[in-house]
Amino acid sequence: MRGRGGCGWGSCGSLWALLLRPTLLLLPMLLLPMLLPPAGHSARAARGHELSQGPPQPFEVLYDRGVEAFSAGDFEAAVRYLEQALSSRRRLREGRLRCRLECGAQAPLGTARGGGPAWELRFLRALLERARCVRRCERGDEDTASASAPVLSRSPADVRLDFQKRMPYSYLQQAYSQMNQMDKAAEAAYTFLMANPEHMAVPSHDENIEAVAGAKLVDREAQPHLEHYREAVEYYEADDFQLAIESFEQALKDYFTADRECRVLCEWSWGYGDQEHLVKTDGFYEIIAGLYSRRLICEHDCVRELATWPGQLSPIENFLPLHYDYLQFSYYQVGNYVKALECARSYLLFHPDDEDVQDNVRYYESVLEESMDPQIIKAREDATIFMKRHKLEAELIISAVVNLGIPYTEQNYWTHDGGRQEDAPVLSETGDRMAEAPEKSGGKQPLPRLDREAQEGGPLLYSHIKFVYNSEQLNGTQRMLLDNVLSEEECQELQSMAGRIMLAGSGYKGEVSPLTPNEKFEGATILRALKFGYEGRVPLKSARLFYDISEKARKIVQSYFRLNSTLYFSFTHLVCRTPLSDQPQNRDDLSHPIHADNCFLDSDTNECWKEFPLAARDYSAILYMNEDFEGGEFIFTGIDSKTVTASIKPKCGRMVSFSSGRENPHGVKAVTKGQRCAVALWFTLDPLYRELERLQADEMIRQWNHEQSINPKDEL
Repeated sequence: MRGRGGCGWGSCGSLWALLLRPTLLLLPMLLLPMLLPPAGHSARAARGHELSQGPPQPFEVLYDRGVEAFSAGDFEAAVRYLEQALSSRRRLREGRLRCRLECGAQAPLGTARGGGPAWELRFLRALLERARCVRRCERGDEDTASASAPVLSRSPADVRLDFQKRMPYSYLQQAYSQMNQMDKAAEAAYTFLMANPEHMAVPSHDENIEAVAGAKLVDREAQPHLEHYREAVEYYEADDFQLAIESFEQALKDYFTADRECRVLCEWSWGYGDQEHLVKTDGFYEIIAGLYSRRLICEHDCVRELATWPGQLSPIENFLPLHYDYLQFSYYQVGNYVKALECARSYLLFHPDDEDVQDNVRYYESVLEESMDPQIIKAREDATIFMKRHKLEAELIISAVVNLGIPYTEQNYWTHDGGRQEDAPVLSETGDRMAEAPEKSGGKQPLPRLDREAQEGGPLLYSHIKFVYNSEQLNGTQRMLLDNVLSEEECQELQSMAGRIMLAGSGYKGEVSPLTPNEKFEGATILRALKFGYEGRVPLKSARLFYDISEKARKIVQSYFRLNSTLYFSFTHLVCRTPLSDQPQNRDDLSHPIHADNCFLDSDTNECWKEFPLAARDYSAILYMNEDFEGGEFIFTGIDSKTVTASIKPKCGRMVSFSSGRENPHGVKAVTKGQRCAVALWFTLDPLYRELERLQADEMIRQWNHEQSINPKDEL
């Protein structure tokens, strides 16, 4: 992404943005409290750390001994065991993939096709041959398992979960640092942080780490299809469409390779033999169908796994179709209309009713050479095969759910609202020819898009909400003011919770007064509130209220401004401002200086400079919680930052919302007495810039107190 600058006191809405901050120079955070070893290691630390002679040890044993050595302060042994554990696990995965792929080719089950009375015997023979091949292949890999079951301080499931969370790299970065191998420490830390970005807010002041920070860091667990996709989007946003095409095409190849591997690994799982879903009346065919169905569900969910960035709990919606969407517009930009048409038709396999892409198909057809028949240009074979299989899988899984009672809820990660903006690349017709696509502005363009006439005045969705002012009445564009969004009781409940969860400053940086030296600024994020609620440190009801009212605000903004695509959270923040006791009389400063939310305002030149991730914000909202204070009015100004165009006095339940660009400069007048509290919200139309903490909060709401099952592929 373009964004490498600071994220302000708000939020970097994406993992990429976090990882590209200049503060990455300090990323190896030597935080021993974060890595306290499990109970019992200190008692065992006196034992020797050398592996016994015999067959190569499983990665669980190597990891266990590496953590034990780390606990004992033997960092050289810790590094040796941990690196061996990572290597052993990698070889185990590669061995299983190789055996299953080779045996699938040598003993295909398709040879059992055909009818007749012996079809079951032919199928069984093919199945037995496959099983024999796999077993012989895997037993030939001497390093896949030890001769006896390992004795571990923790369960193998816990160890596998540590690998899923990349914990070995967290131990490694500290061990390498203790050994003064700072380049390796930085690489291990970077690999850990890619999947654990919540630790990135804590800086390190280790001079040796800073000395190697300029080196290019490598994520040792990087997934090629995601890396090439990220690279492609960067080229696309830089308008380098040829390089974007090359990277998107490579990302697709890598995706389908990863998809094949993901499916193969579903053939191996500890969980297929459990009995919890079987009933006494289940016979041979019910049991066999159940096993097949559970494996099929695992394969079907590869869509989710391959679309999920490290450290995130929810996938990028519409991930695979987005490749074709980007490609169709990139090929258009370089004048390759055949490929553009091919990719547009591929996208329509996922979203056949998308009118914008249908318009693009007609445009691409119109500019082909006259000698070329548009109908011979079909959707790409990879997309066609994939979608046929995916639809058939869905049908079979539904049948298994209905007839066998297998618990499963189909998730649609290709929702039209989830991945595409309404303002996608529509090439409109003018007479007998099509209009040229408009030039891309210097602002956010994660997807090809046109600027469309701003609309407002949509329904407010809730009968108790009172409409106050529209854009015209607020002397601007894309502005609105509402009352009664919150009740008095809800305001009081939020305020009561706020005092117990807020941190000085942004809620991240710890700076007491980031905006003015005359006020104390405090904040809390949505995830912090929910964690406090579920830990019993504040009422869970209050934490859930914070979550629910922010979602309520999002729905209102999306509806009122008539957005035909999903509005995502970019940042969710509860903020309070309190004047300091020694503040000067007759203050002329602002509680929050005049600014725009998605660009850096330069009032001298009347320009607003865009830089990611700030530029990803599309709409903003502030939901007020109280009015028992003096000052603190919200003001809109002109682009000169001086001419006040509207002033709003906060009160309980009042909400102001507006588009986040240069058209809406705004600020907050000085708070001179009391405490001013509000919920500040930023939204984006781009799913790539969704708030990471919001995704974690969503998952916490859905899955709290339910033990997460480990995906069979994560057991490796």
